[in-house]
Amino acid sequence: MAPYILRRLLLVIPTLLGILLVNFTLTQFVPGGPVEQAIARAQGGGDVFGGFAGGNNDAGQDELNTASDSTYVGARGLPPEFIAELEREFGFDKPPVQRFLNMVWNYARFDFGESYFRSIGVIDLVIEKLPVSVSLGLWSTLIAYLVSIPLGIRKAVMDGTPFDTWTSGAIIAAYAIPGFLFAILLLVLFAGGSYYQIFPLRGLTSDNFDELSALGKVADYFWHITLPVLAGTIGAFATLTLLTKNSFLDEIKKLYVMTARAKGLSERRVLYGHVFRNAMLIVIAGFPAVFIGVFFGGSLIIETIFSLDGLGRLGFEAAVARDYPIVFGTLYIFGLMGLLVGILSDLMYVLVDPRIDFERREG
Repeated sequence: MAPYILRRLLLVIPTLLGILLVNFTLTQFVPGGPVEQAIARAQGGGDVFGGFAGGNNDAGQDELNTASDSTYVGARGLPPEFIAELEREFGFDKPPVQRFLNMVWNYARFDFGESYFRSIGVIDLVIEKLPVSVSLGLWSTLIAYLVSIPLGIRKAVMDGTPFDTWTSGAIIAAYAIPGFLFAILLLVLFAGGSYYQIFPLRGLTSDNFDELSALGKVADYFWHITLPVLAGTIGAFATLTLLTKNSFLDEIKKLYVMTARAKGLSERRVLYGHVFRNAMLIVIAGFPAVFIGVFFGGSLIIETIFSLDGLGRLGFEAAVARDYPIVFGTLYIFGLMGLLVGILSDLMYVLVDPRIDFERREG
């Protein structure tokens, strides 16, 4: 197993390099880079993208048409020294190849630099926003497992019955509902939209959180996290439930189950003493991957709708502002986490069932 893990770890390096290279290349062709953003802010425009939108702003269009003497849209009238200083500050005075190699060298040492526009280190920003996204991902995954596994087992035992039929319909309907639409529905129904004001509209804690008792802080935290977690969990039920059901159905039909029943063992003993371990192999071992999927998949939409300041919003705002240290830093961290979780999932398979040998399968 050790040689297999070593090979997987070595594959992380070229994979990360490929991810960074593709995204770095794409950013070279995207308009409205950091220098343009800084120019727009220096001129009081606030956002460079108004210059690309066209529309009825004749003055802006005239400026765009007459700015052919400058590399940057909207830079007309600014001293060349100011533009050169901006390029030097953002590192754009160097060739793209050199900038990419410098970035790779820094990232190999986990030096992600500072945000262009926030004057704070990327690592500090990630640490600051991480608890919100981890809370959403962890609780959504745990609740999905706690509901889906018992429901999947029950559906397997009662396969073909009315219970199996109507629960399958409900699960598929829930899976078909987009997460953002369900989140808006929860806000309208339970957060003062049009009906009930039961849960808070935004944030992860109340303004007086520090003044609450320990029990009050726990209650306040769960009060705020309830709707975002429900919105993030709705799509995970279907896959896990049906996966659990199908795994149990496959195992129930095998010869060793028939033998156990022939020996007079109770159905409960057969189900949980023999079938459970084999059937739950793929479900339990896939926990890290499911968590990462929930962690990455719905964080942006859920955090935006419920006004939560997490990694999803951080990445989106950085991409809009062309804050490349944050964009590439979070991309590198998330890519590394995803690759390591893949290795962890393989280890979970071996832990749940020692009979699995990835080394022999590769050979």
